Amino acid sequence: MRLSFKIPILLGAVASLSACQYDVLAPSGWVAAEQRDLLVISTLLMLIVIIPVIFMAVWFPLRYRADRSDLSDYAPTWAHSTRLEYVLWGVPIVIVAILGVYTYIYTYRLDPYRQLDAAEIGREIGEPIEVDVVSLDWKWLFIYPKQGVASVNELAVPANRPINLRLTSSTVMTTFSVPALGGMIYTMAGMETKLHLIADEEGTYFGQAAHYSGPGFSEMHFQTLAMNDADFDQWVEKARASNDELSREAYLELEVPTMANDVQYYSGVDATLFDRIRGLCVDEGKVCMDQMMMQDEMGGGGLEGIADKHKYQYDEQRAIDGFGNPIGVPATPSAPAHGGHAEGDTLSMNSHEGAAHDGL
Repeated sequence: MRLSFKIPILLGAVASLSACQYDVLAPSGWVAAEQRDLLVISTLLMLIVIIPVIFMAVWFPLRYRADRSDLSDYAPTWAHSTRLEYVLWGVPIVIVAILGVYTYIYTYRLDPYRQLDAAEIGREIGEPIEVDVVSLDWKWLFIYPKQGVASVNELAVPANRPINLRLTSSTVMTTFSVPALGGMIYTMAGMETKLHLIADEEGTYFGQAAHYSGPGFSEMHFQTLAMNDADFDQWVEKARASNDELSREAYLELEVPTMANDVQYYSGVDATLFDRIRGLCVDEGKVCMDQMMMQDEMGGGGLEGIADKHKYQYDEQRAIDGFGNPIGVPATPSAPAHGGHAEGDTLSMNSHEGAAHDGL
């Protein structure tokens, strides 16, 4: 009865696992293959310890149980064995040393900020392609600065050409991951990270956000299309045929939290958009992060700067509730306080610098 009850459970478990994708163990990119090799090497080295320990955990209790018939090997005064100490300490030390060497080699080789080298990959590769990545709530924006196009929830790349990614986030921190191509890196608001990948062969690969970022997290995935150069050129032309352009105003509309977005294309992109997204200053009149840091270095805005508080605020306008609905405050106050700058003015570094010099 118990066996007949367990069989359906086991069959159900096997059926559920049959839909799993083992991209980590069957990679389609050089970076992912190197990461797979490090994973296999580390596992095999650790098994040198794990397998004997499991064996001894079973063999020792059976071999030296109290009710055994042969007690000739019973040694109540035994306390030390030099040869045993060599084994117990020497083997783990050697394993850790070997594992440390491999970890050092692969950590340098797979540094996400390090560009891919044809000599290291071991074959000829094409010219790199530049892609700027922005994680939004809850969708992915891919900007192609050289091609002048952009897409939402679809990353198209030529196969056998390095992919140089610059990444940032519009709001909360999340993680960019394409398991078949390798690498996983955080995207963070106000910061830029980098990742270098390559697709060894043509195909469609699943990409996702691997870090919980709110109620729409489960739908925050995309398809990575690796294709030949001719097909990639056609994809670019398809994007250029779109009637939508990614201006700063269009980006602010796209930035509004949404779930399960369809693929979308933009035929043109504001040349400064990615830098403004990273600087948290896409909104008109907002002060960018680099300007803000420069102002702080020069002493800040003083009491007069209190009236310009709305030009430095960012998170408040993008706050959401547990269902993803915006609950932020208005981006600008109804009326500027006394002594503030006029609405729409952008704080100038030169004006602050002049004020600082005048006060010397």
